Amino acid sequence: MESILKAIKKQRIPINPSIVISNKPDAKGLKIAEKLGVKTLVIDSKEYKNKRTQYDKKIIKELEKNGVTPRNGLVCLAGFMRIISPHFIKKYKNRILNIHPALLPAYPGLNAQKQAIQNGAKFSGCTVHFVDEGVDSGPIILQSVVKVRNNDNEKTLSKRILTEEHKIYPEAVKLFAKKKIHLSGKRAMLLD
Repeated sequence: MESILKAIKKQRIPINPSIVISNKPDAKGLKIAEKLGVKTLVIDSKEYKNKRTQYDKKIIKELEKNGVTPRNGLVCLAGFMRIISPHFIKKYKNRILNIHPALLPAYPGLNAQKQAIQNGAKFSGCTVHFVDEGVDSGPIILQSVVKVRNNDNEKTLSKRILTEEHKIYPEAVKLFAKKKIHLSGKRAMLLD
């Protein structure tokens, strides 16, 4: 999130950030967003235990109130560790991006770096993708490869992958903003 907001502030991405929403009141990203002059809001998910659609409807209401509509908005997930309801995904179809610390379709879900090391992967990386109703299964926009070193552990590999995430996520948002992504089924093709 910080990399995206800083790229916007430096006018590298032609969009205006409207709001940063977190489900955790102590999320580090809230302070970063405030420091960068972006409105923040906490919608605590504890109040909505086992009520995913209700929670997402609350988020949608706040997004729309802040000008992030299904017609012209973009929702970027960063550190949002909740599965989004089908209602939200249908409403913002092809307007929700996520970053995942693996080369999808390998190692979706949690602990991707740990899975890569345990499975003896020689390469890992990160993927920016559209969110669909599956877990990390939407059309892939960009990927960056990171070599898995013999002495890597989850922490060292995660750190190198995070460096790449900070590069490709803002780039994917820029491609989206400039209408340089064409979707064809499960494929996201980049236009010149």
